[in-house]
Amino acid sequence: MAIFFSIHPDNPQPRLLKQAAQWLNDGGLVAVPTDSSYAVVARLDDKAAADGLRRLRGLDDRHHLTLICRDLAEIGHFARVDNKQYRLLKAATPGPWTFILEATREVPRRVSHPSRKTIGIRVPDHLVTLGLLDAVGAPLLSTTLIPQGEEEALNDAEIIQERYAHQLAAVIDAGACPQLPTTVIDLTGDEPAVMRHGRGDPATLGLA
Repeated sequence: MAIFFSIHPDNPQPRLLKQAAQWLNDGGLVAVPTDSSYAVVARLDDKAAADGLRRLRGLDDRHHLTLICRDLAEIGHFARVDNKQYRLLKAATPGPWTFILEATREVPRRVSHPSRKTIGIRVPDHLVTLGLLDAVGAPLLSTTLIPQGEEEALNDAEIIQERYAHQLAAVIDAGACPQLPTTVIDLTGDEPAVMRHGRGDPATLGLA
């Protein structure tokens, strides 16, 4: 049965974040609020947990999982970023965006795209999720919490608890999230390409 944490959205309690981090360190999956919708996260270095993320969503290995990072410096450790890409990332982070970038060797091959060696990267604008990242001390592997066979992401922690009580280690409740996924932008080509329209408006980044 998933543990249910009620955490203040503006002043997250360090004690509760530390407890949630421990569930991740023990190999569990945790549902977390973000600035787009709820996501499910796991430790990057935990193969079994990463496999659990895919099973929960019904995803194959060609679906990009996303690394949630704390800042641009951390992004640069796990993805190759040139000057042009850096300027775009700096303008967009933190925020409701996921960027597809070439993965560095720090990203396990099992979680990058099998043929392209790319990874999704984002920095959320949400104090609870950023606080959890600090408590873990490392980026987290994530996927948007969209139930199998459905199109809309979940944004209510109590509903998530009811539906996934036996698949998650913990659910963090910090109030409802926007019910929109991130906007996904592929930066691996000559020009940025919008792959999915979500909460982030590409026009604010100068993209059509």
